[in-house]
Amino acid sequence: MKKMRILESNVFYTTFAIVIGFIIGAIFLMSVGISPLQAYGKLASGIFGKPKFLVWTLVYAAPLIFTGLSVAFSLRTGVFNIGAEGQFVVGAMAACVCGILFKLPPVIHPTVCILAAALAGCAWSYIVGIIKVKRGIHEVLSFIMFNWIAFYLSNFLVNTETLHKTGSGEATKNVLDTARILFPSGMLKALDCMGANWGFIFAIVAAARMWIIIEKTTLGYKLKAVGFNKEAATFGGINANQSILTALGISGALAGIGGAVQILGMAGRISQFAGQEGYGFQGITVALIAGSNPLGCILSGIFYGAMKYGGAKLTMVGAPEEVIDIIMGCVIIFIAISGIFKSLFMKIGKKQ
Repeated sequence: MKKMRILESNVFYTTFAIVIGFIIGAIFLMSVGISPLQAYGKLASGIFGKPKFLVWTLVYAAPLIFTGLSVAFSLRTGVFNIGAEGQFVVGAMAACVCGILFKLPPVIHPTVCILAAALAGCAWSYIVGIIKVKRGIHEVLSFIMFNWIAFYLSNFLVNTETLHKTGSGEATKNVLDTARILFPSGMLKALDCMGANWGFIFAIVAAARMWIIIEKTTLGYKLKAVGFNKEAATFGGINANQSILTALGISGALAGIGGAVQILGMAGRISQFAGQEGYGFQGITVALIAGSNPLGCILSGIFYGAMKYGGAKLTMVGAPEEVIDIIMGCVIIFIAISGIFKSLFMKIGKKQ
């Protein structure tokens, strides 16, 4: 019975997918003449080698947890938010503009920036929701279009005279110090990490709040009901279209806050994009690894953050950073087809 419970657990298949991802990554490394043990050893030491590496992992994880929460929340309501990338970008833009142009006291300033980012992300997602419920246009198509609109809008704002930095460089001015969410200077020195900020704490609070909404409130019940079966929910008296709009609005706000955390925490400004940053798309990976569980997004966000930070050091042993993308891509593929493995393992388990 215990063995069958393990085989029925989603955690087992997520772990299985991660292991397979690393195995395929090892095969790729061997194919180009690099020792997987050496590469993975460097990856591990790049994460756990020093206390400051762990702090940097949490810094990298914070925006990923927010975009993961964004995708996970929408998935629980039956809507696929592939637009977290665009919502993240407009949230970053809103926070950056407020951080540069507004002159406010500390604490109040970052609060205003984060609220502006949440509103921007919410509005960006809500528009797609209106298009969906009013015109029946699939949200995936609209979100992809809106991602590119956000991309080019960000590049336009970067090069405006008001926001562009003085001198060379395709980036905005730095946000004012009063808008930053960095730890106090004493803590930064003690942690030996100049990018340490409150973003990860905010992410934990957001994840706990989303879990409470989904699992413990009437709103969460309605949203889940629409996600399970829209027609049945409507028959039961739930306004399905309004639930979709609410879910997309909250989802967009979360991604927008993720953008604010990245700008006010580590980045400090927006640079002109050469390509999509990928935080929203990486949030899809975080949400899928977490099984769309808000609390699970904390752990999967830390895992992805560790892979991003530690993976940057693979070049020290001659291994390409892209191996991390290969591993994470394989993880998602095997999570997506986990039903096949679950059916196979359950049959084998019953025969034994």
